[in-house]
Amino acid sequence: MLDIVYSSQFKRDFKKAKKLPFEDLKQLFDVISVLEKNKTLDQKYKDHLLTGNWNQFRECHLKADWLLIYQIQNNELQLARLGSHSELF
Repeated sequence: MLDIVYSSQFKRDFKKAKKLPFEDLKQLFDVISVLEKNKTLDQKYKDHLLTGNWNQFRECHLKADWLLIYQIQNNELQLARLGSHSELF
């Protein structure tokens, strides 16, 4: 299993996300659990590499406009950001 590292920005994003319905948060925890085990996400999450300033990171779609930006490096799952396209880009 990978160690999970939360960026300070992710912590702020998650604090906002706690106001979302339980089902949305459960989906987030399920995705983090899969990533923590270093397994491949289901295709429905549209997991892909990012470009530009985020070129070392991956993004998955928890919902149509709710994204998780993360990176797996040095046996760590680094959770960077959580939010909508307009909030993140």
